[in-house]
Amino acid sequence: MPERGGVALVTGASRGIGRELVLGLVRAGWAVGALARDAVALDEVVEEATAAGGRAVATAVDVTDARAVAAAVHALESELGGATLLVNNAGRIEADEAVPWEADPEEVRRVLEANVLGPFHLVRAVVPGMVARGGGRVVDLSSGAAHKDSPVHAAYGASKAALFRLGGALTAAGREHGVLAFEVSPGVVRTAMSTSMAQHAQRTEWTDPADVVALVLAVARGELDAWAGRLVRAGVDTPASLAAAARADLPASARVLGLAPYGPGDPLA
Repeated sequence: MPERGGVALVTGASRGIGRELVLGLVRAGWAVGALARDAVALDEVVEEATAAGGRAVATAVDVTDARAVAAAVHALESELGGATLLVNNAGRIEADEAVPWEADPEEVRRVLEANVLGPFHLVRAVVPGMVARGGGRVVDLSSGAAHKDSPVHAAYGASKAALFRLGGALTAAGREHGVLAFEVSPGVVRTAMSTSMAQHAQRTEWTDPADVVALVLAVARGELDAWAGRLVRAGVDTPASLAAAARADLPASARVLGLAPYGPGDPLA
């Protein structure tokens, strides 16, 4: 991976965290392929990136459509070159804060398709090229919901746990090919999604999007490879603190999605 720049693909790039990632990567010298459903909003992001002296192109796509994703990735990489960074940022959450047995089945399906099948489609479209070129990095926008139980938003929590497991599998299979995956939790950034949630109605402190961008850039530069297959959180972790922790030798169980034994006699330990 180059010290500065390369080609990055970012999903959910038209607004919120995705938009900040596109602009942050462009400022850091990356050429960025931006993907989202809203073509008009994507054009505005590309215009802003170009006005800042960067290079970005966009294509409107629904990440739940495997064929459309494959075509979009092909088009972007034909123009920019092969991607060395993929950021799976697109996602959604249930509109209602319902307990699992009252969840709307259609809403559950939409969340799982966007948050799990979408990243799978991107991995299938992008990672073979990374393997052929000798490596790359995948960043999944994760959440504390991936490893903490909650009485509501069960589909969202299940989807983020599944995404975490996908990242772990990608690292396990891809490491020998130079492909690594990372779970980056953005904390609670002030976005349309977070402000629509009742649990954040009274929130006054938000994660700075710049902290998310800093972590993704550190991953992209190869500074946090010891954290592949693990979760890091913006607003709590910094590139410097994570690098220091890695130098102290991370336990195999650190920040991974796994099963903690009940004691030394646990047969599943």
